[in-house]
Order: sequence, then C-alpha cells, then structure tokens
Amino acid sequence: MARYGQPFKDAVVARLLPPESSSLEAVSQKVGISVATLERWRAAALAANDGRPHWTPAARLEAVIATAAMDEAARSAWCREHGLFPADLDRWKQDAISGLGEPRDDGVAEAKQDQAAKRTDATQSGQPARRRIKELERDLSRKDKALAETAALLVLSKKLSAIFRDSEDA
Repeated sequence: MARYGQPFKDAVVARLLPPESSSLEAVSQKVGISVATLERWRAAALAANDGRPHWTPAARLEAVIATAAMDEAARSAWCREHGLFPADLDRWKQDAISGLGEPRDDGVAEAKQDQAAKRTDATQSGQPARRRIKELERDLSRKDKALAETAALLVLSKKLSAIFRDSEDA
C-alpha cells in the first residue's frame, strides 16, 4: 500500500475542488490513484472545511470577476455549480474593494497628520460606539450564517422529500 504525503494529497484534492473541479476519473488517470481513494481524500478535505472547499485569494478574485457581469439568475446558477452562496461572492467583492485602500499623496502628509491628530481627539469619545458597531456586525454575521444554514437544510429536505415521493410512485 502506497503512502502519500499531505502536500501531495492537498495538491490532488485541490484539482477535485472548485475552482478547477476536475472529474474523479480524469484526476485518477493522471496521477495513477484509484477513484475510491480520491473520493475518500475529497470527503476528508470537505469535512475538514465544514463541507465547503477552501478558495485561495486569487481564486476568489477570479470568481468575483467572472460573476461581475452576470445577472442574478446566472450568478445563482454559477454559485450552485461551484458550491458557493451568492453572499460569499458579495463578501469577497467587498474584501477585494477594501484591500485596494486609499491612494497615497506624499505632498499633503503634514495636513493628513494634523487631521489625524484632530480625529484621535474626536474619536476618543466615540470608542463605545465603535465597540457597539463591532458587536452588532459580529451578531449580524452570525445570523447570516445561521440563515444560510437554515436555507440549505430547507432545500435539502425538499429534495429528499421529492426523491422519496418519486420512489413511492414507481
């Protein structure tokens, strides 16, 4: 029985998961590992990530760019195909935009320092408000995740009832 290192397993499993999403058979033929073993590795990787594949920052940006021009229906279909929620794409888009930051202009550095000093005096009294905002944002994020989980469970239960309804008719 051959033993493979974790980096090799991770590289092979990355081919099976989005954004590449290669078929098990194709990867099996290319690397010479049985389909059953690849299925087991993929299941273990998905279980480690709570059933959702890990997307690299570059893959996230590519997904945001690929879906930017799509209408809502096409975007939702793309998300289902790649195992995502539209909210994930929205969050990734905001992360990309916030990562751009403000352009620097070194010619006005003194004016910015003066403004920063004035802001620190003004924001010292606003610390409780910032803390409250952060608490509310955490609570909202938690509730968004719970809502997404509930929606996923509802969809799964509908599919399950449809499957059993079809099998009873046959």
